[in-house]
Amino acid sequence: MSAEKYTVLLIPEGSHRVRRLTLKRGLVRSVVACVFMLVLAMAWVVTDYVHMRVDRQELHQLRSANLQQRQDLQRLAATLDDLRQEMVVIAQNDAKVRVLAQLTPSHSDALTGIGGPPEDEGLSAAADLQRRIDELRQSIDLRRESQEEIQGVLNDQRSLLAARPKGLPTKGWMTSGFGMRNSPFTGKRKMHEGVDIAARTGTPIYASADGIVSRSETAVGYGKLVVIDHGYGYKTYYGHNSKLFVKVGQRVKRGDKIAAVGNTGTSTGSHVHYEVRLNNVPINPKKFL
Repeated sequence: MSAEKYTVLLIPEGSHRVRRLTLKRGLVRSVVACVFMLVLAMAWVVTDYVHMRVDRQELHQLRSANLQQRQDLQRLAATLDDLRQEMVVIAQNDAKVRVLAQLTPSHSDALTGIGGPPEDEGLSAAADLQRRIDELRQSIDLRRESQEEIQGVLNDQRSLLAARPKGLPTKGWMTSGFGMRNSPFTGKRKMHEGVDIAARTGTPIYASADGIVSRSETAVGYGKLVVIDHGYGYKTYYGHNSKLFVKVGQRVKRGDKIAAVGNTGTSTGSHVHYEVRLNNVPINPKKFL
């Protein structure tokens, strides 16, 4: 059987009197319950305070990070706008070059204009920035294709210009032109397929365009002959030479010394017989002076 009351003995120090304090069981239970609740309340307050401090610190960090991200986004957006302006300038220059190169307008000119009403007014800054980046990447890819096309055309034109004969192959005076003439050997009318340039024997002869030597030999009528294949259908002939300085298969540039003026083959004096052929058809070299 449990006790209904509790007796507490209080013995003061230095005194022989003993004091008795009688407490009812219900009161003791109430006091214990109150103490327990107080401890729980204090524990909850302390825990809540700690969580609040942690949350506040995390919130401060998130706000700082968010501010930094906004600043980074603003800087990146400004940089993208600058790049887009540069792309506009590049596109304008691209169009001018295409006109000069006589090319058709680039497909990219019709595709770089991207716009329209906002698709989503609630679009976040990051999504809007990503859209700008995608547009810029598309413009760069299209412009790169255009530049490669222009570069290819310009390279072809440069190669064509280098392969197209230009000027006379040696210093001297022209003694016979291109066309029908009386043969100095038979007196009959005959087609002269080149021009004759008189000069002292040994005078250097130079290639009139870039190409590859296809013949370097003694040929009937031509004497010591050099033939250069320039590509694009062009070939040049240099005949009656006294010396040959190039070999078959050798690559030469315009202005390279290939032979020396002579009087070999069917010739009446020291000169170089110079021919220009397009698709193996002789044409007047004066067109290339």
